[in-house]
Amino acid sequence: MAGGVRRKSPGSPSPLWGKLHTLWQDKHLVLFKTEYTLLVVSVLWFLEIGFNAWVIQKVAYTEIDWKAYMDEVEGVINGTYDYTELKGDTGPLVYPAGFVYIFTVLYYITSHGVNIRLAQYLFAAFYLITLLLVFRIYHRTKKVPPYVFFFVCCASYRIHSIFVLRLFNDPVAMMLLFGAINLFMDGHWTLGCGLYSLAVSVKMNVLLFAPGLLFLLISEFGLIRTIPKLSLCAGIQLLLGLPFLLENPVGYMSQAFDLGRQFMFKWTVNWRFLPEWLFLDRYFHLILLASHLLALLLFALRRWKRPGESIFDLLKDPSKRKAPAQKTTVDQMVLILFTSNFIGMCFSRSLHYQFYVWYFHTLPFLLWSGGVKKLAHLLRVLILGLIELSWNTYPSTIGSSAALHVCHLIILLCLWLAPPLPSAPPAETEEPTPEKDKGQ
Repeated sequence: MAGGVRRKSPGSPSPLWGKLHTLWQDKHLVLFKTEYTLLVVSVLWFLEIGFNAWVIQKVAYTEIDWKAYMDEVEGVINGTYDYTELKGDTGPLVYPAGFVYIFTVLYYITSHGVNIRLAQYLFAAFYLITLLLVFRIYHRTKKVPPYVFFFVCCASYRIHSIFVLRLFNDPVAMMLLFGAINLFMDGHWTLGCGLYSLAVSVKMNVLLFAPGLLFLLISEFGLIRTIPKLSLCAGIQLLLGLPFLLENPVGYMSQAFDLGRQFMFKWTVNWRFLPEWLFLDRYFHLILLASHLLALLLFALRRWKRPGESIFDLLKDPSKRKAPAQKTTVDQMVLILFTSNFIGMCFSRSLHYQFYVWYFHTLPFLLWSGGVKKLAHLLRVLILGLIELSWNTYPSTIGSSAALHVCHLIILLCLWLAPPLPSAPPAETEEPTPEKDKGQ
């Protein structure tokens, strides 16, 4: 009827019904097709809320470092700013100033650190925030099949323990780090650098991502325009540490950024098959450091840099390079950062149990980024399982440490055998605009 209400034809289903119909048709592929990553991780994230509450209520809390953290920040609250005089049950304060400020807040929220149950729920919130940030990375990259996230969430007793049963500071640093990576993905480089520096101020392990981040900054901006971002990172460290630097600068730097700290053999996860004298030997440490630097250099020159691109040309402003500047994709960005951190883990002088969180959430991405096509899904899952088993073996054994190194070597070789970054077709040269860095 003219002028009447036009009715939908019975044969044209709504868009929502179309999506549901497609989902039902692909139900057997939901766990394998990366376009369903968001759906799967959303379900898992809500399940994790209940699972973490169950763990907190049913599994006994284990005191390791929480009381020591509270003793250390209580010393600062009482007016002690000399880092050499700040101590806890497990030894001196060895973390940068950001740790002090964040755990001071936790100190007050948890009634001077006494309310452990509340602290556990706070760390459960940190865990859920970390998962959101990690899942967003995987949703953006769409590289890992969704079924793998069941192993990321449900299969790791050690990770849940590190967050909600041990209350280590490592998860706080990694939560901030993944927040910074999300900012980098969105083009907010300046804000990302600020958050990255804050993560470093909680625990120094975040510096393992620094070589990859430096490479990305230089690729994106050139050397000159990278300097202000590095200055921001340094300025944040200086500002946070100022009260302690004014009191005892040498004491603060030597305690908070002690790169030569000796680890105890009884806690090592990765070097149990070595004799203790070799584990403690400084020449062995130098060999590991040299190997670490060499591996980073090789990856930077042969895997991170595009073929035919000069490393010296890379230092120039993108608008002045011989070849047109090519924007780094999110996949490439995440791969470079995760690989940088993983190389550091492979050549670490020692890995303690809580250090697992340093790379746990990056392992699926690294495994599914490797260049060995015959490394089937089942083998990748097996490697994840062996790594998990190695980190859950307490105390570590010769076999668990050796298995961990074998898995690391396989992943490293797969990353090396991955094809180098593609050379994009020449693009039209355009003047750089401030919008390139949304964080400025």
